[in-house]
Amino acid sequence: MIVSRPDRLIFYFLVIVMARAEVQENISPECKQFLYMGTPPRGLEEKPLKKICQFYAGHPRFFTLYDTVSHIPVYSAYTFKRSDGFKKADVPWMYEPQLSLKSGSREMQELPSEDLHRSFEDAQAVLEDYSNSVIYERGQLNPDEHQAHPFDKAATYTLTNVVPQVREFNIGPWKKHEHTIRKRLNNYCRGTAYVVTGVTTSGHTIRRHNINRVGIPTYLWSAYCCIDFDHNAPYSERSKFPAFAAYGLNYRENNRVQEMTVQQLEDFLKKVTYVESTFQLFYDNCVPPGSDNSALHLSK
Repeated sequence: MIVSRPDRLIFYFLVIVMARAEVQENISPECKQFLYMGTPPRGLEEKPLKKICQFYAGHPRFFTLYDTVSHIPVYSAYTFKRSDGFKKADVPWMYEPQLSLKSGSREMQELPSEDLHRSFEDAQAVLEDYSNSVIYERGQLNPDEHQAHPFDKAATYTLTNVVPQVREFNIGPWKKHEHTIRKRLNNYCRGTAYVVTGVTTSGHTIRRHNINRVGIPTYLWSAYCCIDFDHNAPYSERSKFPAFAAYGLNYRENNRVQEMTVQQLEDFLKKVTYVESTFQLFYDNCVPPGSDNSALHLSK
């Protein structure tokens, strides 16, 4: 059942082995590796948001900024791994203990039975929040098909990396976009590709037991930065480097994913979300260090 809060737009941003994830006040050096120049998107309202360094099998896998009120991630930031696109479907869904209790385990744990959810479900989503919805599916912001190693794929199966996506959008335009980005970065990115994928919301929620449980994204958006790319690639692809972006409407109709420059996406998000005027997805607009334009971030 879906209801609407007051009309406002807000930016929200294995296997049986346990995945480790840590809620942090500041992003740790080991988790900054998933952010271009070690710098997260700037200009976000961060007071109610939690920084999660997602670990699995003893290693950091990606970074998530999480909203404990709407029980969805604002965004997940990760490094793309050259991939065959296959999904890893035999992984139990996980939750993050430290979102509910600072002294909780650093180990992200497999979701327990419904009877035990009450100890942590105030701060995060649980599987039952999605189970009675016929419209929405669990959609990963860091998709497993953008990872290669089985552990990297497994680490994406945490509900702190998931938002409700309309089925027609999830398996249609958005999935096609994920395929397109995978093929593009596989073929033409020679170095590290940094990806940030997030959402906007408008106050609609999934309800369970007459309680607002999970924020429903209005738009999904994504951007990548790869400064070391194939300069001999066809122009149609070369023109989408070093950075490019896209967004799509999380709806059954009119949900085409529109590709655009990162700056165009930033301008769009400034219109539909609560971000500061200095909002910027990538440090220095993904301009390579030492470039003539490497001070752009100072002028925005």
